[in-house]
Order: sequence, then C-alpha cells, then structure tokens
Amino acid sequence: MSEEDSLAGRQIALIDLLDRLLNGGAVLTGDVVLSVADVDLVHINLRAVIRSITPDSPAPW
Repeated sequence: MSEEDSLAGRQIALIDLLDRLLNGGAVLTGDVVLSVADVDLVHINLRAVIRSITPDSPAPW
C-alpha cells in the first residue's frame, strides 16, 4: 500500500499538513473578476509560492 493510500482514510493534524506543504512547496493561484451588468471592470490574477527556507536553499532576497 502506498503512502497516499494509507493517508486517505486517516485524519491529519494541521501541523502535519503544514509540514508536508512546506517540505514540498506549493503554488496557489486564483482569479478575481469584478463586474457590473455582465461587464468586466477589473480582472486580477493572483499567484503565491509557499515553501520553506533552509540553509541549503536560502531566500532569494
């Protein structure tokens, strides 16, 4: 049984989820559209990269 299959029926604590997320990293994307009377007035693309910073891979700034 793979690790994903063993986690499917199990509850995971939030700290475990954050640990897995920061170890592998994630990219979050989304779109926001403000419109009036079916006329798009503002379109915003959102993108965020979430990852941990370690001595082996320091921050780019």
